[in-house]
Amino acid sequence: MMVYRVAVVAMAKPSFLRADQSMAGNLSFEHTSYKRRGDLVFVINPKGANGRTGKEWKKLVPYLRSRLGRDCNICESFTSGPSHAIDITREAIREGADAVIAVGGDGTLHEVVNGFFWEGKPVSTLDQGATHTTALGLIPLGTGSDFARTFGWKNDPNEAIERIAKGMKSRIDVGVISGKSGEPHYFINVADIHLSAKAGYHASRYKRFGNLCYFFGALQAFTGHSNRDLKIKVNDEQWEIFSQVTALCIGNAKFFGGGMKITPNADPCNGNFEVVILQDFKWYDFILKLHKLYKGTHLSVKNVHSRSVQSIEVEEIAGSGSIYVQSDGEHLGFLPQKFCILPAAIEMIH
Repeated sequence: MMVYRVAVVAMAKPSFLRADQSMAGNLSFEHTSYKRRGDLVFVINPKGANGRTGKEWKKLVPYLRSRLGRDCNICESFTSGPSHAIDITREAIREGADAVIAVGGDGTLHEVVNGFFWEGKPVSTLDQGATHTTALGLIPLGTGSDFARTFGWKNDPNEAIERIAKGMKSRIDVGVISGKSGEPHYFINVADIHLSAKAGYHASRYKRFGNLCYFFGALQAFTGHSNRDLKIKVNDEQWEIFSQVTALCIGNAKFFGGGMKITPNADPCNGNFEVVILQDFKWYDFILKLHKLYKGTHLSVKNVHSRSVQSIEVEEIAGSGSIYVQSDGEHLGFLPQKFCILPAAIEMIH
């Protein structure tokens, strides 16, 4: 009888260590369970949620081993700083991992998704002879888990492990952002512009307060805020002018900001973004209409516009260079930017 050892390895640098035994061939997730022992790489941000992610993960490992260790080689990688999850993911894909599973909030998931790409191409396609596909997985354990809400997933790690054990998968879309310089950046949930992006930028400083960080971020963002005139180009057609824009949100999925259903018609499997534009909102509009934003019933509100797009370019008419842009809660700089959908770009365990 061959004995397999489950490898639990704490990573301090961008590298991927395989378990002692692995076997060749593809791991099929679709409508079946695991057929062989495959490498599952869990990427954990131990400092996430003010240290709670690391503590919860330690409690979870014994159950993880008992549930998956018999069928899979489990590799555990701790991130040591910003962008480390990107490096771990790229190396895991190059080494033929069957799945890379983000353990944490939307920030960790965001980095893992970016690790699926390198210089504008999927990492899996860089090896011309490779036919293996690495899937994406998620165990929500962070401050914010907005992407999980689109699928109705709870912040329950045991439930997430059951999803992984069942091994079902489907292909999901990914958004790509490109500015006037620099490499493309990828997002899986929601990208947004102006007030909401500025609020997200400030919220990152208050993550020790949990979901209250979004409230504190919004308060700070409103200080000195003014609506701006923007021009947008949808699907490479003609430029359109939108005056007094408060926020512009580009949804691959539905939720952001700790549970706000900002792009309620977005579907990460349909090959389109949903773009929602809020115009001429005042601070009191958010107080009066906040319940609609959380329920996703705001599309009927005056000065709210929605459309389905495959690509959108956004520029500020005044060209101040001060309009914030973020994706999946991560600050990405300022306008101008272009956002495009990559249909069915990644296979995801669900």
